[in-house]
Amino acid sequence: MKRRVAITGMGMVTPVGLDPGATWDALLRGVGGAGPITLFDASDQSVRFACEVKGFDPELYMDRKDARRADRFLQFAMAASEQAMSQAGFADGFGDLPPDRAGVIIGVGIGGLPLLEAQHIRLLNGGPRRVSPFFIPLFIPDMASGMVSMRYGAQGPNYATVSACASSGHSVGLAFRSIRNGEADVMITGGSESTITPLAVAGFANMRAMSTRNDDPERASRPFDAHRDGFVLGEGAGMFILEELEHAKARGAEIFAEVVGFGQSADAYHMTAPAPDGSGARMAMQYALDDAGLEPRDIGYINAHGTSTPANDASETKAIKDVLGDHAYSTVVGSTKSMTGHTLGAAGAIEGAISALVCRTGVIPPTINFEEADPACDLDYAHGGAVERPVGAALSNSFGFGGHNVCLAFRRWDGEQE
Repeated sequence: MKRRVAITGMGMVTPVGLDPGATWDALLRGVGGAGPITLFDASDQSVRFACEVKGFDPELYMDRKDARRADRFLQFAMAASEQAMSQAGFADGFGDLPPDRAGVIIGVGIGGLPLLEAQHIRLLNGGPRRVSPFFIPLFIPDMASGMVSMRYGAQGPNYATVSACASSGHSVGLAFRSIRNGEADVMITGGSESTITPLAVAGFANMRAMSTRNDDPERASRPFDAHRDGFVLGEGAGMFILEELEHAKARGAEIFAEVVGFGQSADAYHMTAPAPDGSGARMAMQYALDDAGLEPRDIGYINAHGTSTPANDASETKAIKDVLGDHAYSTVVGSTKSMTGHTLGAAGAIEGAISALVCRTGVIPPTINFEEADPACDLDYAHGGAVERPVGAALSNSFGFGGHNVCLAFRRWDGEQE
């Protein structure tokens, strides 16, 4: 019999809140995080707005020296991990759990791009001797997993997943499997990203992936709306403490929800565009349902990838209808990217945490900025505000450049249900 996997802690640092409580409250109220870019001078950019994390103080989670050296994605990862560990009752460590039974898998789509750009300027202006000896270790994406494991002494499975915007969907899914398959009893997992930089903004803008609503950034991210014109770049981190169910129960841990399924696939179609027929997304969702032993009628909510790009939202809607059939029209399909923006490698973990909270609370955040229906997007996207309804099971979709598709399945924890 497969081991069951509980969520006993969550951490979030997002453009709408610096912890899970603040983020959840803002999402339910429909608060958007977009605004003019302040992290650098964007006056010469064609896109001059983003969803930045505001008011974050890394020294609340790291000592001053480490915080000053670390790239912003590492700071976010350490903060969200500490929040999750504290919520799980592991603030002082894993107790009697052997160190090799706890692991860390953190997804990062790009890594320390702000640090890379700053060090490249140093190289050009001052020569090789001006490049920091900490540049390489603090730039590489796997260092989030490494630093979190060092802080908590976790010696079990440890690595990074890098699959663009599916990165932390993969990390959570693989951490889930590590526990279910007996490789670990506790996993710190999730994702972190911070790439609101001149190079990233220029690159995404020049490939015409982002919204260009510079005069109205608050309403730029509008998933499933007929006038959507691209995603809004975001940043942040989301972390889970996943724990083998019996281990969690034995120590009296609070259980927020269960992770019950993980599906993954590839479009094998295009570097950046999704398959128009939604075939890759459909496979990932179907695999997650099968893995979880769920039927379409069990799903009450889908946190969609919902990027606010013309191609994604239409193909994802088609995939959802292909998987759920007529039940798709009874399921709320929301995109919290309308508020957080697209946090790239952190999106799967942040949105997975939101899906778990929906199962726990029976409240679904809205999809904001809807103005006109798109005939290709004809499901219930919670455009009218937060929705209150019991949700027994939820899916969370994450798709990435390169054709990577991930779907995670969550189930409400009601005690001893099988």
